[in-house]
Amino acid sequence: MELKTIIENAWENRELLKEKDVEIAIKTVIEDLDKGKIRVAEPLENGEWQVNDWVKKAVILYFPIQKMRTIEVGPFEFHDKMALKADYAKQGVRVVPHAVARYGAFLAKGVVMMPSYVNIGAYVDGGTMVDTWATVGSCAQIGKDVHLSGGVGIGGVLEPVQAAPVIIEDGAFVGSRAIIVEGVRVGKEAVIGAGVTLTASSKIIDVTGDEPKEYRGYVPPRSVVIPGSITKKFAAGEYQVPCALIIGQRKESTDRKTSLNEALRENNVAV
Repeated sequence: MELKTIIENAWENRELLKEKDVEIAIKTVIEDLDKGKIRVAEPLENGEWQVNDWVKKAVILYFPIQKMRTIEVGPFEFHDKMALKADYAKQGVRVVPHAVARYGAFLAKGVVMMPSYVNIGAYVDGGTMVDTWATVGSCAQIGKDVHLSGGVGIGGVLEPVQAAPVIIEDGAFVGSRAIIVEGVRVGKEAVIGAGVTLTASSKIIDVTGDEPKEYRGYVPPRSVVIPGSITKKFAAGEYQVPCALIIGQRKESTDRKTSLNEALRENNVAV
């Protein structure tokens, strides 16, 4: 029986978690995630993404079959069900103390982790910087050459269970203390300004044209995004509620760093 079928059956009937072949199947999926052989979500040739729900279910099912244990790292002690990643040098990943990545998260060659956290099921592609105190939530998908600035919060999909992970595509820049959750997808080379909060219900309004254009859950490629607010009527009156504003486009360039600096300077985006 293939892995997908075993996982789907165990998802519907948790009594199957007691069976050895089911336990082996779940652990095999987590090992494959850790090595980047499979992903919770993967890009398609048409630019869209395919979410592999059964892989996400395997991550969730991994918790009940694991036992709590004490992990000692020098003078530090932890008590958890999950092991931490290891063999960073062999993988070509730079990990600065006190960065932590859980076993079952994939870090590609060239990733740099400042003191930060990457949760199980996440995929972080090559050349990406996970800056100080940034967090990459469970099953989040982070592309190549992405910069997650200090304090960025990328949401996970385990609690509560959601349909799709957060996806940050290649070359995107996410400014300090930005929060991106609930399956939001940020397109290639987009620039998310400091303090922007994006949820599945957040209004993302392109104000660069004659008429506003609204998105939800998706930031188009190369968009430059800043925090904004819109007026909303309540029983007690009209109040300002948060939104995100697309105020420009990052210019195409083979030099992404130059392109980023130009976008920030031209649009006065704080990072």
